[in-house]
Amino acid sequence: MITSSTTFGSDTAHPDTDPTDPLALAKEWLPEHEDGLRPLMALSTTDLDGYPDVRHVLLSAFDGAAFYFNTDVRSRKTAQLESDPRAALALVWPDIGRQLVVQGDVHRVSDEEAASVFQQRSRYLQLLAWVNDDQTARMPLAERRDAWERFAEAHPPGSLLLAPPSWYGYKIAPRRMTFWRGDSDGPSNRLEYRYIANAWTLDRLAG
Repeated sequence: MITSSTTFGSDTAHPDTDPTDPLALAKEWLPEHEDGLRPLMALSTTDLDGYPDVRHVLLSAFDGAAFYFNTDVRSRKTAQLESDPRAALALVWPDIGRQLVVQGDVHRVSDEEAASVFQQRSRYLQLLAWVNDDQTARMPLAERRDAWERFAEAHPPGSLLLAPPSWYGYKIAPRRMTFWRGDSDGPSNRLEYRYIANAWTLDRLAG
């Protein structure tokens, strides 16, 4: 199934450190790109009727400038992002009391970039990208599993499975980044960065 982790990355040596570059701090908090366990993030978009919509997706990568994720072109979030290319995301470390919330502009990546990510996904997620459509979802359980098994047998482990045409990739370029830290011995607090006039501002806020 979907693989993720809640204990990824590291923090600054002292919580009162105020880094001037939030992208560098995010790189410390997040796992290395080579880590096979990708973190889940909550992705918030705006529905076509103006209501917020949210779901969890895997963070495909963070390259030091943008946050990447992948999805199906037929999904609701794709239609929403085409209509309003802005989004927010949240990653949480529940075991150690940290959270990162990002607000920013969304851009579609090239087909080549999306295809490269597909090859890094687990076999289960690759099969899922091909088989999991609305038509299959409406089948009874036995028929869904049979469709899955037939496709898996036609594409055995070790064979090259290319990304389906419906496989899209997006990146979120941050405009606001909020780093929340809990403290079992005192108040929690936030470092909030905003990108204004080509520079990051920083404010420390109550948790």
